[in-house]
Amino acid sequence: MKAFVFPGQGAQFTGMGKELYESEALAHDLFERANEILGWRISDVMFTGSAEDLKQTKVTQPAIFIHSVVLAKCLAECAPESDFRKRAAEAGILGFDPDMVAGHSLGEFSALTAAGALSFDEGLTLVSKRAFAMQKACEIKPSTMAAVLGLEDKVIEDVCAEVTARGTCKDGGESAAGGCGVVVAANYNSHGQVVISGDIDAVAAAGAILKDKGARRVLPLQVGGAFHSPLMDPARVELAEAIEKAVIVKPICPVYQNVDAMPHTDPEEIKKNLLIQLTNPVRWSHIVEKMVEDGANEFVELGPGSVLQGLVKKLAPAETLIKGLQ
Repeated sequence: MKAFVFPGQGAQFTGMGKELYESEALAHDLFERANEILGWRISDVMFTGSAEDLKQTKVTQPAIFIHSVVLAKCLAECAPESDFRKRAAEAGILGFDPDMVAGHSLGEFSALTAAGALSFDEGLTLVSKRAFAMQKACEIKPSTMAAVLGLEDKVIEDVCAEVTARGTCKDGGESAAGGCGVVVAANYNSHGQVVISGDIDAVAAAGAILKDKGARRVLPLQVGGAFHSPLMDPARVELAEAIEKAVIVKPICPVYQNVDAMPHTDPEEIKKNLLIQLTNPVRWSHIVEKMVEDGANEFVELGPGSVLQGLVKKLAPAETLIKGLQ
């Protein structure tokens, strides 16, 4: 069985999608449609913008969504003899024929759109609103994320709960505000790789404790805020109305969603899970393991970068086929 997976924020690069835009009429039309929906030429930033330009949340999220979905649509609709389809065939990808799909964080919107649950217009509109809402939430309170390598999930969860409950800071005492704030496990990427997220002091405090408990490394991430933590609640509130009004239909295959790592096809369940995704952890390792349990023996990543291919390689059986296209 074949699983198509879609990357999240951080996979962007200058020039993403440019070859598609120039070689395939369908891709050209979808990029121009995206420019029209957003009201500015995101394609110009994607093709020639600097790394700094692409790091802006309002750019990053829709850019990755557009690139990923255009790849899926070209696999499904472009002529088999086209240059793009020939390039895909060389990578062992003969079309868009998923038995199941999933996306990492933002990538869940790409997965839903590729699987037909959302239209391209609806998906891009939601992603753009999500990006702006998350950026506003980041500006309300300084916050951050850090990757923790080499510890079991339970150890990380317990330390985060301890720091959040007790306000234990880097020096073992309390901050002037009476505590460090909130820190939670936000991304379960693979065994031994978990990202924590929260208030700056709380993330630093948890990181120091986790190093003492044997973490191989604790790496601060260059992100705008505490994604997938309670600090994103203002974004959840702002996005609620847009998601509730969105037209979501039954996808062509099950979509394994971030919040529970389970397959979903019911539009109302999909909506509920999309909304709480903002403040809940991304259970990527659980998703891959569940897909394998349900029969997936081939994974195809569509979108910029190859991060998900690397994570799948760590989680799936050795004989699993792992491919990608960008």
